[in-house]
Amino acid sequence: MTYTTHTQQAIPSSSRDEQATAQAELYTHLEAQAEAVAPTQDPLTSRDRRIIGEIIQVEPESVRTIWIEGGITVWVQLVGGGRLPFDRNWFATRVAEVKATLPETPRERNERLSDELEEACTVFGLYYGEIDWLSFSTKLYQDGRFVGFIGCNQQGWYARPRQYGVNRVAPSAEQVIALLGVRARVAA
Repeated sequence: MTYTTHTQQAIPSSSRDEQATAQAELYTHLEAQAEAVAPTQDPLTSRDRRIIGEIIQVEPESVRTIWIEGGITVWVQLVGGGRLPFDRNWFATRVAEVKATLPETPRERNERLSDELEEACTVFGLYYGEIDWLSFSTKLYQDGRFVGFIGCNQQGWYARPRQYGVNRVAPSAEQVIALLGVRARVAA
């Protein structure tokens, strides 16, 4: 009786490298398709990343995400794949400390001012035109009628009834709008 013995041939290392490269390309392609179909929303803002980066002493761009596990451990996932665990209470204390010292970016400043302007306009029944984001200034209107100009600079909020003239300055958007002579809407 004859027996046939089968032996497994060694795969050349160049074939293994090609297979690993092809597999990596496939995973990249699948991730790109999944992101196109259902894009994930980034829960962290650039300010969040700056705060976390300051705490753990890494570049903000290297922070991918964070999560809390078991209510006691904060995990920081890095872009390179590493994960760092921290005590939740310690981490929360450090976040508060860093937030208090971290200056706001121009974008954060504009978002804060825009929110304040929107709230003040609601109180007075006003709306505003397109905002010049570099100088943070715009025109105010009420019932289709031009009311004045408003903006914010190093002195604080300012307003004036005409394009040229003296700025009236106040510490809040609501107060400076009142300086234009606009009365707050009365609730009926």
